[in-house]
Amino acid sequence: MSQEETHDLTQLGRASEIPGDPEAAVLECVANPHPDRDYLIRFACPEFTSVCPVTGQPDFAHLVIDYAPDALIVESKSLKLYLGSFRNHAGFHEACTIAVAKKIESAAQPKWLRIGGYWYPRGGIPIDVFHERGSPPDGLWVPDQGVQPYRGRG
Repeated sequence: MSQEETHDLTQLGRASEIPGDPEAAVLECVANPHPDRDYLIRFACPEFTSVCPVTGQPDFAHLVIDYAPDALIVESKSLKLYLGSFRNHAGFHEACTIAVAKKIESAAQPKWLRIGGYWYPRGGIPIDVFHERGSPPDGLWVPDQGVQPYRGRG
């Protein structure tokens, strides 16, 4: 990627603080290097955290984000900073998972997106949240997200 293609990026290659709140985070994108092809990009975040809006206790999830890019691709450092901004953010599992999907949809405008939020149990109940927008392009290989359902010990 040339410097011309990345000159508008404000976080890549620079010291960057994790934003204190998801609303303050900037999700940056760059030009898709292969706009002539349909392909899948996957981001896996096995250590996503937020806090319960009622108890303030930490919540943990394994997020898997799959998307077929159109003109833009998500710049990964800005995604890491955005996801990290949830660390002290109070939100229910559903709200956090869908907020991530909406932010990616708004920034990158992918042809197709799906996100699996595999939340670890609190109070004995794991809550998994799934979102899909659009349909995968014809012929796109979409592998299983590979996250096993929660089974507890044993």
